[in-house]
Amino acid sequence: MEGLVKWLGHASVRIEGDSIIYIDPWKLKGKEIKADIVLITHDHYDHCSLEDIDKVRKTDTKIVAPYSCQDKLKGEIHFVKPGDKLTFRGIEIEVVPAYNIEKRFHPREYEGVGYIVTTKGIRIYHAGDTDYIPEMENIKADIVLLPVGGVYTMDAEEAGKVVSTINPRLAIPIHYGSIVGNLSDAEKFKELCGEVVKILPLQN
Repeated sequence: MEGLVKWLGHASVRIEGDSIIYIDPWKLKGKEIKADIVLITHDHYDHCSLEDIDKVRKTDTKIVAPYSCQDKLKGEIHFVKPGDKLTFRGIEIEVVPAYNIEKRFHPREYEGVGYIVTTKGIRIYHAGDTDYIPEMENIKADIVLLPVGGVYTMDAEEAGKVVSTINPRLAIPIHYGSIVGNLSDAEKFKELCGEVVKILPLQN
């Protein structure tokens, strides 16, 4: 199951299921597999990078992003908000909230998002840039991709609370190793949660 997800650094991942899906591609080398679907969580430069989207984009790639990205992205974009649901190529995509509780970086009204992607019968939750928020109590997922770097997002301890709430089969730390956070944050997350946590090698 863990082979479905490749960590590309920071919050960027590639899901290799029934389709090739990138979430928040950033600092890609340019030799990656082309994308069927690209999902963007919010408009910050390290998440919404037109340069990196173009590296994996092909003529029929579906691009999904929140409305905060309207001024940054070009071409046919499917703009979304929390609560929306879409289906592309048989892949179900649920759009969920992502925001900070007491930090100023990602206010709730900003409508940044996370995604639940269902592929090969497995539900994969990418939390986006968020703290532990009440809406997570209603999320059901087999795999969770959680930020652990702190400062702009939840830290390892908060991510541990998310694992306790959702009870996934697999938890993968992201949003560390670039800008904020380092390997020790991922390791702390694993210490807190045990074998459910898998620290992925950098693929990019």
